[in-house]
Amino acid sequence: MSLFIKRIFLGSILIFLIIQVIQPVRNIDYGQVPSSDISKVYKIPKKVQSILRTSCYDCHSNGTSYPTYAYIQPFSYFVENHIKEGKKELNFSEWGLYSQRKQSNKLEAVENQIKQGRMPLSSYLYLHHDAKLSEEKIKEVVDWIESIHKEDR
Repeated sequence: MSLFIKRIFLGSILIFLIIQVIQPVRNIDYGQVPSSDISKVYKIPKKVQSILRTSCYDCHSNGTSYPTYAYIQPFSYFVENHIKEGKKELNFSEWGLYSQRKQSNKLEAVENQIKQGRMPLSSYLYLHHDAKLSEEKIKEVVDWIESIHKEDR
């Protein structure tokens, strides 16, 4: 190996190590369930709550359970950006702050997204196999959402 290639290799390792020091702010709620959480707004069956926590909350709440790779740069920036975008679209932790109309629209969107297999994202499922929604889990969530819509009428 030439001296030039060794220097590039060592420089790359040094840069990689330096960027590990720079970490984004984490989306951690420390076990606190805010009063605005969807579980405080609606009575959610335990099965449905478990499905939401496993398949949705990492990207759509204020409490993410971070895997090990999320602490390694540049992956952590990708993960944090993904979470930021997910929370901007829907945040279960801030559900109670949404208007009734927005809550209804978001529930309808959740129902449509999971029925179409668009959520959870395939990129998320690649490393989080337990978040995959089976037909049974989809039915549980859809039935619950439909019961909420019936109550609202």
